Amino acid sequence: MGEQDVSQPSDAAELRRFTQHLLADLRAFQQMLDDDMFESGVSRIGAEQELFLVDRYWRPALNNLEVLELIDDPRCTTELGRFNIEFNLDPLSFSSDCLHRLEDDLESLLAKVREAAARLDTHAVQIGILPTLEKRDLTLDNMTPMERYYALNEAMNRLRRANYTLRIKGRDELMITHDNVMLEACNTSFQIHFQVSPADFARRYNIAQACAAPTLAGATNSPLLFGRQLWRETRIPLFQQSIDTRPTTAHLTEQQPRVSFGRQWVQSSPVEIFREDITRFRVLMSREIDEDPFALLAEGRAPKLRALTLHNGTVYRWNRPCYGITDGRPHVRIENRVLPSGPTVLDEVANAAFWFGLMTGMDKEYPDITEVMEFEDARENLVAAARRGLGSHMAWPQRGHVPSQRLILDELLPLARRGLAAVGIDDADIARYLDTIEARVESQFTGSQWQVDSLAAMKDRTTEAERLAAVVAGALSRQLQGKPVHTWEPASVEEAGDLRSQYQRVGQLMTTDLFTVNQDEVVDMVACVMNWKHIRHVPVEDGDRHLVGLVTHRALLRLLTDEPDDPGRASRPGRRPHPVAVSSIMTRDLITAHPETPTVEALRTMRENRISALPVVDHDGHLVGIVTERDFMSIATHLLESYLQDA
Repeated sequence: MGEQDVSQPSDAAELRRFTQHLLADLRAFQQMLDDDMFESGVSRIGAEQELFLVDRYWRPALNNLEVLELIDDPRCTTELGRFNIEFNLDPLSFSSDCLHRLEDDLESLLAKVREAAARLDTHAVQIGILPTLEKRDLTLDNMTPMERYYALNEAMNRLRRANYTLRIKGRDELMITHDNVMLEACNTSFQIHFQVSPADFARRYNIAQACAAPTLAGATNSPLLFGRQLWRETRIPLFQQSIDTRPTTAHLTEQQPRVSFGRQWVQSSPVEIFREDITRFRVLMSREIDEDPFALLAEGRAPKLRALTLHNGTVYRWNRPCYGITDGRPHVRIENRVLPSGPTVLDEVANAAFWFGLMTGMDKEYPDITEVMEFEDARENLVAAARRGLGSHMAWPQRGHVPSQRLILDELLPLARRGLAAVGIDDADIARYLDTIEARVESQFTGSQWQVDSLAAMKDRTTEAERLAAVVAGALSRQLQGKPVHTWEPASVEEAGDLRSQYQRVGQLMTTDLFTVNQDEVVDMVACVMNWKHIRHVPVEDGDRHLVGLVTHRALLRLLTDEPDDPGRASRPGRRPHPVAVSSIMTRDLITAHPETPTVEALRTMRENRISALPVVDHDGHLVGIVTERDFMSIATHLLESYLQDA
């Protein structure tokens, strides 16, 4: 998807033409294999770094194009969201000081990005999912305004034919629907590449599949999404569901998601994977193709195979085969898409070193991993690692089911050390990076654990918005120091900076953990809800979950005491021979707010109308939160405390 001149097929004829080019590219790829044209005996590594851009308030900054213009480096490029940016490192020979050079190159380009971003009062953050990202940020207005992204969204929606449904259950649970592909922009990763000889591809690719899970278990950095604590690496289920084009049907047919681990071990070459993906996944994008791959092959030149690479870029295997050309020679590499961005450059290179070491060490230890490990175990291991990180258990050859921590420390780290040493990686670099992995795994203190612990340390101190902002601010501060994540102290509320920025909108302070009733329920239920949950306002919804009323504590007291509205009429306490419906006492003429309503406006509305609660609804009238005078009292207390401390 790095191609600029791509589009959605405009008609069936264009689709057929592109598909012909795609099939021709695949045949050309096979001919190149048969003719031994691919570079062999050479190992190279590479990496792609994805980042979030945030503003002074630690919210997504929508200025990636402006930042890129200031950077003016072709290695830096756009991503789907206007708050994302990516840069690509030059490939390095997999030998001697390559890991240290990888770290230096990352630091150099990252500094370049941060310097440009700072000129726009923006920060670049390495984190798998930005904690301050909100669902309202995922509109098409916030998509990078480039044709290929609009085409991707249109193509995905055409296949999906319905809203995307996101369901993830961890410590908390998230269930939402969304109408565009921007959910994908919630993820940033650190993608690493490993060039292999075609003859070794199947063996090495299967090893990449086997070691994906333990590599991820010790590297998780994405536990939060929209304020919910979900999986330790929430990117895994989020990415799969965010671009899942499979329609829901009543038939029991097998359908593969475009983001997947695969279905089985590879037997011979990348052609197996390309055939599988062409067979299973519709063409999403097309482009003008003026290349005849067979004519180029007849001249002894390597074709670019633009159709094949474009289609391959719209199928998101966690380990993806890639075709490329270096100095006129075609090559094959394996792209690891499992690892998250961050927490620091050192942590990222340590994760890469661990994976590179396993790719070489396991090749010696397990000449054919498929003979000692079931494919389903490798796939289930990845899900376990994403869900529980270092708290997971994994199935492993000769060990059965073993805790991930023990598997990494006892077996895989020594294996990775031997693998790196075998290809001549500098001893000091092996120690620097794999000792970082060892310390992180021993302490079980990953980036995900740091985020979770930081939130716990700030619990009940302030609003959720401020706590999440403090996590982002704290992560950036520690990234700039360069110390690995296992040495980090928890973030503090004070790191969020100016408190006023966290209370500008109703959506930043409203309560979203709601207790509601239906208008046809008995009022006794409302009384129980108020008593059990210690609340004074209960929103009322109809059968379509639209807000239709509000029951206040005062209205309920009037009913229970039969207090007359007319002071001249005598009351009759306790005289309710028939059940009373909620609709009979609820307030119907409601004053509401929207999540984007300025807090000052909400305060003024409540004061002028003498109301103590303001339901918050979306544009469709669905209840999304409530803000009460109690919320404002809590904020006032915190702000006053901060003001007096600074006085």
